[in-house]
Amino acid sequence: MEKSVCAWAMKQPIEREYHDKEWGRLNKSDTYLFEFLTLEGAQAGLSWYTVLKRRDAYREAFDNYDIEKLALYDDGRIKAIIDNYDVIKHRGKISSVFHNARAAQQLINEYGSLANALWQFVDHQPVINHWQTMADIPASTETSKEMSRFLKKKGFKFVGETICYAFMQAVGMVNDHLVTCYCHQEVIEQNKN
Repeated sequence: MEKSVCAWAMKQPIEREYHDKEWGRLNKSDTYLFEFLTLEGAQAGLSWYTVLKRRDAYREAFDNYDIEKLALYDDGRIKAIIDNYDVIKHRGKISSVFHNARAAQQLINEYGSLANALWQFVDHQPVINHWQTMADIPASTETSKEMSRFLKKKGFKFVGETICYAFMQAVGMVNDHLVTCYCHQEVIEQNKN
């Protein structure tokens, strides 16, 4: 019998794999967090599938999210990325990666890690939600609004409250798997370890 999963993950195999193996699972690696700030910002106005299928190209284009390297780049690199990689061809979104890398460096200097700066919004512990339907899941919360204000004040771009909430879902700050999804309890158990 097929396991019950969140409805958004049932359209494409790549979405299902991401849902089953990554989405909502706690990750405090600075590189991973920066990757998802980048991907969620790239996704603004588009479907998650559109970004997810380009994930490998994003890793190549952006030096596997090496924050130190990315902070050295400027807008002169945008054309090469547009011409050579299958990323979203939005100059502002591409430029924001370099800009955000410099802002991330400042947060790392101030907080010791990007994880410390970002996970403070959930007191460094995942929030476990108990949504019954996809319609129950909010697009943003007071916490994602706080995070958005904080990141904007620190110089980040493409970090609106909806982007921040999607980011929080992706990296396990919130468990937004439906209670009927087999991953809901699995994520809770995994995050205890």
